[in-house]
Amino acid sequence: MRATEEFYSRVPLFERFDSLMDQGHYVPLPDDWWIGITDVVASSEAIGQGRYKMVNMAGASIIAAMANALDHSPFPYAFGGDGATFAVAPTEASLARNVLAATTTFSRDEFDLPLRAALIPVAALRAQGRDVRIARFATSPHARYAMFAGGGIAFAEQALKRGEFAVPAAAPGTRPDLSGLSCRWQQMVARHGFILSLIVVPRGDEQDDAFQALITDILAMTGGGADAARPIPDEGPALRWATDGIGVEARIGAPGRMPMPLRHLKIAVHWAGAALVFWLGLRLGRFDPARYRREVAENADFRKYDDGLRMTLDGTASIADRLEARLEAAVADRVAEYGLHRQQGAVVTCFVPSAVDSDHVHFVDGASGGYAAAALRLKQRRAVAS
Repeated sequence: MRATEEFYSRVPLFERFDSLMDQGHYVPLPDDWWIGITDVVASSEAIGQGRYKMVNMAGASIIAAMANALDHSPFPYAFGGDGATFAVAPTEASLARNVLAATTTFSRDEFDLPLRAALIPVAALRAQGRDVRIARFATSPHARYAMFAGGGIAFAEQALKRGEFAVPAAAPGTRPDLSGLSCRWQQMVARHGFILSLIVVPRGDEQDDAFQALITDILAMTGGGADAARPIPDEGPALRWATDGIGVEARIGAPGRMPMPLRHLKIAVHWAGAALVFWLGLRLGRFDPARYRREVAENADFRKYDDGLRMTLDGTASIADRLEARLEAAVADRVAEYGLHRQQGAVVTCFVPSAVDSDHVHFVDGASGGYAAAALRLKQRRAVAS
């Protein structure tokens, strides 16, 4: 067992998201661990150009690359829409640096999306008065996601943007192993009115009692009532392939092994065969298409915590207004800052090492800005407040 998995497997597992702020769920990472973090440069502009699929693929690519490099042994990570965060033990730090460098080159060369990357010692974050504590949330019996608390990840994100602890890109042509990464499902249209992308962070560095109470309130407001739901229906995504994703997925393949037109054709043929299986409900050996679609919904990462609450919800105008009112009160009380973005659809980026196993994971974001737009609104509000 790898050192990262050995520690991570002992982190407490919780199953009720409304107990997210229970600090008993969280344990500190050891001082000698490392935090890897990435961020697509100028992601808002790229999304404005209609390149949201590429932005999300670039954001999720480091998770897929690290999972493959670690031979699919579990490790803590969090998807942020236009980037991601992960943690590894010191024995995997060199591997993480190489994967970060390769993924940066891939994003630049294949998607024309510059990707910042940094690898930061946990000890360096604690030296700045921040901490990194993690918990494990079971979103289903088959999928677990890490939650991060303590202020260290927020500080790491700012350090990344300042160019500190930077991991330079690898040589041109270097590629990580992105097997299993795809974006085949069509955009999911809001069923309740809007897809809401929400980010809520503490006003200061500390997640004090007032902030924890705010998050508990938000979870109660959005916890399965008629006004808010997860973006993917319980029965799974609609049976429509996102054909514009063929070109995105074609760029994941290793360059030089197959001309791009043939890559497009190969993926299109594969997608057509898969579509037939789903439409007809054909069970092929251990693969059950109906079960797989349900698991896409059950395993989806549509809410998380990484030094702030992030959620992508299918909600009504009423719940959006009530959320804004509660959050405005928290801003007035200097408890929190937030960004909320309303849009009409959501997208899902998938990491499926094996379609016959149930531990595939799916990263959800808004289709018209998503977390990047919510983060921009948060930044703009800070500028006005200052």
